[in-house]
Amino acid sequence: MKKILKTLPAIGLLVLFDQLTKLLAIRFLQGTKGIPLIKNVLELYYVENRGAAFGIMQNKQWFFLAITLVILGAVVWLALRIPDENRFRPLEICLVFITAGAVGNLIDRLFRHYVVDFIYFKLIDFPVFNVADIYVTVTAFAFVLLGLFYYKDEDFNRIFQ
Repeated sequence: MKKILKTLPAIGLLVLFDQLTKLLAIRFLQGTKGIPLIKNVLELYYVENRGAAFGIMQNKQWFFLAITLVILGAVVWLALRIPDENRFRPLEICLVFITAGAVGNLIDRLFRHYVVDFIYFKLIDFPVFNVADIYVTVTAFAFVLLGLFYYKDEDFNRIFQ
């Protein structure tokens, strides 16, 4: 449990940054046509997302709340099983970021009843996203890379034994 408690400041700072960027998006982007950062490539564009990734499953807030709580429970369970060794620090860092991303969007769902999205990669017409989404997406990619190239079967056996 000590291991989890020592990650709380990092999670808190990441959630704070996510929430601050969302407040700035509400303040400066809501009601505008967006702000181009790199013409025809990247812009800041305000969207209220009442669904999940890519806007799927609109207005299913209770479902998303339940899924988030399950994910957070799984993260805590996994965090408690990870050996307290330097080799597993990358995995612990990933858990910090995925927790911060889940909590950041959970706060939006609980208090706004939608998630504030504001980063639009116009070049490929990618769905509008936010900082918490970046945390989760990059972490998922990092999990795959760690699983394929860094951790070995015996590492996984130690965690899941």
